[in-house]
Amino acid sequence: SRRVAPAGSSAKKRRKKEKRALGDDDVADIQHTEDFLIKPESRVAQLDTSQWPLLLKNFDKLNVRTAHYTPLPSGANPLKREISDYVRSGFINLDKPSNPSSHEVVAWIRRILRVEKTGHSGTLDPKVTGCLIVCIERATRLVKSQQGAGKEYVGIVRLHNAIESEAQLARAIETLTGALFQRPPLIAAVKRQLRVRTIYESKLVEYDPERRLGIFWVSCEAGTYIRTLCVHLGLLLGVGGQMQELRRVRSGILGETDNMVTMHDVLDAQWQYDNNKDDSYLRRVILPLEKLLTSHKRLVMKDSAVNAICYGAKIMLPGVLRYEDGIELNQEIVVITTKGEAICLAIALMTTAVISTCDHGIVAKIKRVIMERDTYPRKWGLGPKASQKKMMIQKGLLDKHGKPNESTPESWRREYVDYRWVLGVWLPQTQLFRGEHCAARPGLDAVDCARIMLGLALGSLDLWNAVAFLGVCCSWAVLEERPCADSYPFLACCGFRGSQSAKLNGGGHAVAQPSWPWCRLQISPTPTSPPSSWGGLQSPCAGTGICASPEQHEATNDCPVQPWDLFFQGYFQERSRC
Repeated sequence: SRRVAPAGSSAKKRRKKEKRALGDDDVADIQHTEDFLIKPESRVAQLDTSQWPLLLKNFDKLNVRTAHYTPLPSGANPLKREISDYVRSGFINLDKPSNPSSHEVVAWIRRILRVEKTGHSGTLDPKVTGCLIVCIERATRLVKSQQGAGKEYVGIVRLHNAIESEAQLARAIETLTGALFQRPPLIAAVKRQLRVRTIYESKLVEYDPERRLGIFWVSCEAGTYIRTLCVHLGLLLGVGGQMQELRRVRSGILGETDNMVTMHDVLDAQWQYDNNKDDSYLRRVILPLEKLLTSHKRLVMKDSAVNAICYGAKIMLPGVLRYEDGIELNQEIVVITTKGEAICLAIALMTTAVISTCDHGIVAKIKRVIMERDTYPRKWGLGPKASQKKMMIQKGLLDKHGKPNESTPESWRREYVDYRWVLGVWLPQTQLFRGEHCAARPGLDAVDCARIMLGLALGSLDLWNAVAFLGVCCSWAVLEERPCADSYPFLACCGFRGSQSAKLNGGGHAVAQPSWPWCRLQISPTPTSPPSSWGGLQSPCAGTGICASPEQHEATNDCPVQPWDLFFQGYFQERSRC
């Protein structure tokens, strides 16, 4: 019996065939003509974004934190920027010609395009050809990261004497992998000191025994001297050798096949734009800087948070719309807008798992801001807390900097968390705080201390800074740093019931309990005497000036400070002012 095709199947097949027939040129045309934008929506639509350009590619596969935000008309898709902005935020994957130096080539491009600033991804010797990434204006902010990216070369080595076989040369080339000692060649314009450079992979491509020439390919760390590698190759074979020719075939993520252009292309594209007002050639020669960042993990921010980040604000979790899988701690990521523009490079302070489970905190710290300020409008200071704070400043309930004064209501002191204090704007995270920091902040009481500890629980300062800051806030007089065996500092609290010391995570003097959101601190008379037990809050503290339990306080009535008050009520019974 004959099978009857279901209705509509021929139309589906025809659509699939048309989709398959879409060539690379058609895809490029669509990317340049259509608008690409992540739209605010209450539900996540199933969209095919595999053909979306640059940093928006496969954005529907990103984890969604929220889809609600207010889109702003500012900014533009990187491929559809105004031509002046497009040039100023672009780069050229240049096929460097032989003979001129890298510096000369970059200066020529600066003069041809009539821009103020250009930079390149790593110097090539005058005789060396190949991939040289030339960054223009705003894209020069990525030069450092491109200079440190890996490189690939194809070179020709000339051996001074004949060798037994081609296999011998192949083995020698493959031997020279891993970390190698190198001293820069005599012609190099750098200090000739011994360096360690890593060869990731190398192989022999072809060998001509009659002319004693070998073609090899090598993938290496930035800063590797291939000329020195050829000399070492000759020494390893026992016949001597030197580099004959060299070409860079890849720099970072860009290779010879990734829209590489010549100097003539740059000159012709600018001429066509100047004379015919046609910018299509110029847009093909210059690529948006976002192309350099497509290998980074992405973080999509709300439009209202963009300008704040450009001014150096923390990248906070409430401003995140989407985030990528596989983000690890201290990994370099790129922060982008809903239109696919790069805002900044950042160092991740939360993993993907933490981002998905938290509702507040710092996601990443800025490494390099890429976007110009005021590309997007200012949107900070418009929230309910900020508006209330402005009104309180006008009424005199806060000082002109928004800090508490004598007129500040207790409810504000108790509820408001100033993250600028918690995150180390006026207290650096890397130094031990001393009494003068607190003396410069009159009016900081134990309520503020407890509030700061709450902020620390959200993940800001490290543990020993937390205790040091706590000590300063609560007027423990002088903090001094002493060395100890496990590299944690002692915090000597002088003037508080004599001289006692606290030590973090060593000897039991400050113990982090898994069931607590922050550490529990015990001050003992000597830094070497461990507590006998930590059952619940029970711990001996006779004569130390700190009570380990309410029962002990009632029994002795001799403890001016009670830790449960600090952690749960947020105040000290005595010594409540700095």
